[in-house]
Amino acid sequence: MKIKVAPSILSANFGCLDKEIKKAELAGADMLHIDVMDGHFVPNITIGPVVVKYIRRLTKLPLDVHLMVDEPEKFIAEFVEAGSDMITVHIETISSSKLKAQSSKLRKKGIKIGVSLNPDTPLSRIRAVLKHVDFVLIMSVFPGFSGQKFIPSVLPKIKKLRSIFSGDISVDGGVNDKVAAKLIRAGVNILASGSYIFGAKDPKAAIKRIRNA
Repeated sequence: MKIKVAPSILSANFGCLDKEIKKAELAGADMLHIDVMDGHFVPNITIGPVVVKYIRRLTKLPLDVHLMVDEPEKFIAEFVEAGSDMITVHIETISSSKLKAQSSKLRKKGIKIGVSLNPDTPLSRIRAVLKHVDFVLIMSVFPGFSGQKFIPSVLPKIKKLRSIFSGDISVDGGVNDKVAAKLIRAGVNILASGSYIFGAKDPKAAIKRIRNA
């Protein structure tokens, strides 16, 4: 599967977000990863649909909107209307039945849906919904803040997931070129990375190192 890199804008300079997005685009990003946090499911508050709508005007790159929020089904429609191409919801915040219902709605609109799980959440929690999602996002840090260190214990979980799931597998948290090599070998094909890319002197080289890890 093609290895894709998704710069996470949580690590971008929001004082010049337009320039940061253009920088990621020119550096060869395959998509943008947008973390939405509500201060409830995770201990941080980030952005809402208004910012996603603004980002949509700035780029044609696919937007993967990662909803780290309680009751995500209440907000999905707004983020789709704002221009999201991919919606990721956490299995810890939504029932299997509600996720399946959202999957049906989104797929009819051509929007991809993914399910995410935290480092300490077992794969058994998502088995019932795997055939209803386009991708799975494995968190390799506990969500809430950028710049955290990668948790290596997620690697066996990724290998097991790849053995039962043929869709895209994405990882978010502490991704750099060294971590990327382990993740790709385990079966990951989408790598979300924030500070490693936006904090690099040469973002293009940083993305290339991840993709070719």
